[in-house]
Amino acid sequence: MTTTDAHPLFARALQEMGLDEVSGRVRTYPEGARTAIEAAEAVGCALGQICKSLVFAADGVPVLVLVDGASRVDVDAVGEVLGGARVTRADAALVREVTGYAIGGVPPFGHRTRTRVLADRGLLAHDEVWAAAGTPHAVFPMAPGELVKYAGATVVDVRERAS
Repeated sequence: MTTTDAHPLFARALQEMGLDEVSGRVRTYPEGARTAIEAAEAVGCALGQICKSLVFAADGVPVLVLVDGASRVDVDAVGEVLGGARVTRADAALVREVTGYAIGGVPPFGHRTRTRVLADRGLLAHDEVWAAAGTPHAVFPMAPGELVKYAGATVVDVRERAS
């Protein structure tokens, strides 16, 4: 197994998915990359190039939403995509239970349980995005199309629109 600074659960998922080369691209930032702003500053990229992995509960069922760091998720749009579900943000306990990771370090794939994943179309506007590697201090780069593929995500429009 490749030595990596990724969370052990995520490192194992990368290996199982045949993505050992991603392990070698994980970067760590001791000062932290917990928020999209911190991650963009640490990496030196645009805020929109950060992929946020956010867990919501849709009628009580967990769903992961991937969105660029410059955007906010429109929970009503997520609900519409999911057939009229009532959508709320998941609490820290549910996030850890479902994904195996703490808020601020949730990667877009490699979770403890299989969860429905939605990816906002805005992520595809970039050649490369950076996502958490299982800890609030580790991130990795990947082409957004690849990230969507490995996450098993459905591409949708769920970011808030300016009024």
